[in-house]
Amino acid sequence: MSVWKLVKLDFGRNLAHFGEVGIGMEETSDHIRSDSLFSAWVSNYARLFKQKGIEKLLQLFPTDKQPQLIPPFRISSTFIYRQVGTDTIYYLPRPLKFPINYPDDDLAFFKAYNKLNYLPLQIWERWYQEKGFTTDDADELENHTPDKTQGKLATAGTFDYSKAFKIQQLPKIAIDRNTRATNIYHTGFVQFDWEKNPAGLYFLLELSPEGEKLADKLQAALHLLGEEGIGGERSSGAGRFDVNWLDLPENWQKLVNFQTGNYHTLISLFWDDDISSDSDLLKNSSYEIQERGGWIAESQLRRQMVRMFSEGSVFSAPPQGKLVDVKPEEFKKHSIYRSGISLSLPIKVQGK
Repeated sequence: MSVWKLVKLDFGRNLAHFGEVGIGMEETSDHIRSDSLFSAWVSNYARLFKQKGIEKLLQLFPTDKQPQLIPPFRISSTFIYRQVGTDTIYYLPRPLKFPINYPDDDLAFFKAYNKLNYLPLQIWERWYQEKGFTTDDADELENHTPDKTQGKLATAGTFDYSKAFKIQQLPKIAIDRNTRATNIYHTGFVQFDWEKNPAGLYFLLELSPEGEKLADKLQAALHLLGEEGIGGERSSGAGRFDVNWLDLPENWQKLVNFQTGNYHTLISLFWDDDISSDSDLLKNSSYEIQERGGWIAESQLRRQMVRMFSEGSVFSAPPQGKLVDVKPEEFKKHSIYRSGISLSLPIKVQGK
């Protein structure tokens, strides 16, 4: 029997830089994907518990050589939360299938619907686990303007996702080691609201019985990660956060234990080398692919590129996933793993 946790990352006034494949230093994402969180987390686990400890941990995860293993833990990508008064609004990625009762004739509001990449938990649950889409939802989407605050979607925070953070570009100076010549460049940073409606990131964690035994060590490694910072520009103090490790709240328990769904939607990245175009898992699925790459911290080499299923992808069964070794051939020191271990939620959607 697995145990779920909700982990909140409070960045306070700290800036952060979350890079993505395909964007330059001038830009930043507003959240951290599951594979990047996993890599940063286990790197700090290795710092605390040394080579023997990290090898013992990684041996518990399924890989192409040991696909039958049950991972000690699964994590979602991080998503935004926002504190409004006494309520906390948690945003989840919108699944890539239409909710129950979504109309065929949606031309009047489809653009507004399609812009909702993230939904507050209250609306996500109603659309994808309860009664589904309503005519009132259609009317509100069709007539929504930024100054409107009435309506069930608006009061739930559906249109307020971007209010949780600001993205800014700050000038930086690079100095050539040989000539001492200077060059100005700009780096994108995200800053979460820390005054009016405090915001930050959260992720869901599912611990297996074996993972529960490691919970104290995992917490310690995550706290160390918070002190060191996550993402880029850490030497400038970016990416530091405080950790709030919580038992799963009651409203979340209802959501993860939903029993009458007909599909599963990813809240993490997912990779498995056994999936082909004619795989049963891909029948009637809806998905997007995300390329994942990056540099090896202790060298000037790039990790091998991996194509993963992205958050919001929908499958007819819960995907499982594996770790993938992305070590380039030139790198001989040790294996370098990227996590394709998935975490998904049950949903009830239209099959077409």
